[in-house]
Amino acid sequence: MTTRRQFFGYAGAAAAGAAATGGAVVALAKDSTTPEPVSRTISPYGEHQAGIARPAPASAELVAFKLATDRAGLGRLMRLWTSDIVALADGRPAPGDTAPELAVPNKSVTVTVGFGPRVFDLTGQKPRGLDDLPVMKHDRLRPAWSGGDLLLMVGADDAVSVVHAVRRLIADAKPFATPLWRQTGFWDSTGANGEPVTGRNLFGQVDGTGNPAFGTPEFDDTVWSTEAGFRGGTTLVVRRIRLNLDTWDELTRSEQERAVGRKLSTGAPLTGTAEHDELDLEARDADGRLVIAQNAHARLSHHSENDGRRIFRKGLNYVHDTGATRESGLIFLSHQADVAGQFLPLLTRLDAVDALNEWTTTIGSAVFALPPGFQPGEWIGQSLLS
Repeated sequence: MTTRRQFFGYAGAAAAGAAATGGAVVALAKDSTTPEPVSRTISPYGEHQAGIARPAPASAELVAFKLATDRAGLGRLMRLWTSDIVALADGRPAPGDTAPELAVPNKSVTVTVGFGPRVFDLTGQKPRGLDDLPVMKHDRLRPAWSGGDLLLMVGADDAVSVVHAVRRLIADAKPFATPLWRQTGFWDSTGANGEPVTGRNLFGQVDGTGNPAFGTPEFDDTVWSTEAGFRGGTTLVVRRIRLNLDTWDELTRSEQERAVGRKLSTGAPLTGTAEHDELDLEARDADGRLVIAQNAHARLSHHSENDGRRIFRKGLNYVHDTGATRESGLIFLSHQADVAGQFLPLLTRLDAVDALNEWTTTIGSAVFALPPGFQPGEWIGQSLLS
């Protein structure tokens, strides 16, 4: 039986053979009428992990693990996962892959790795503010969706690529870590004409409009850590939020819009006409009422109402079926440099008075530090574990 380590040699030879023959095959197949294919391969290399500064993937799975090894074992796991991530991103079978035909290129595969707070008992370099969140008044947390020492978040254009990648990565986690919980989700970031859009949650809301834009100083200041040993990393809060669609559907559209503070049709603030119009938090209607109510979600989460604090948020819709019963909700993902300094004050404010609390219940919560990215010859978490 071929072992995991023995397979490295075979995989290398196979990759070399593919590189030698692949160009000739492409050359024979091309003609003047064949358009150049558009690559959707996302490089796993860089200053930051590749899946962070991107829109939510079409299909994703998050897996949390309980660590069952020491610091040296964790380093070995990170080396294994890094080799897997490089292969999977390129659409190649990872070493030891038992279903290599499912490794398909051009599927926008990304794998993001995170460390829970307990891992830093091994490293002694816990990032600032990285602690488990306190239980909020409206939380109804379940152990089945909470906590974790390690996190994998796999995203791709299709569910088959996600399932295959997760299967390979979990196999390589043995005996270093065992799965604690798994969550699957989906998101549509493409409009009717193929253009990028913000996407909608299952309430029908355009969700994530106020995010800082990728590549801007505002984004960098919000997301990336500047701490020694963790520079280029970030933190992630995962909140599993159950949506009560039945009672939400009993509201009129105007009641739904007032709870959010935005129009359902376009995502525009109730004081504007386009999605990205700035909120006018002072505007009043003919009766003197605030157009965007005091407890509207858009007002309470706005940076001007939170001493300038910002987060970079993503969402994944989910459905969880048990027989004929379906639970629907949102896997809420928040990136920020400092959980305690940026996210927790915002969460506390929303938990106190957010109008959406009547139709939402958080049933899972976890926090992770996402290490910086890696370059060829390096591995994930090297700056923390070496």
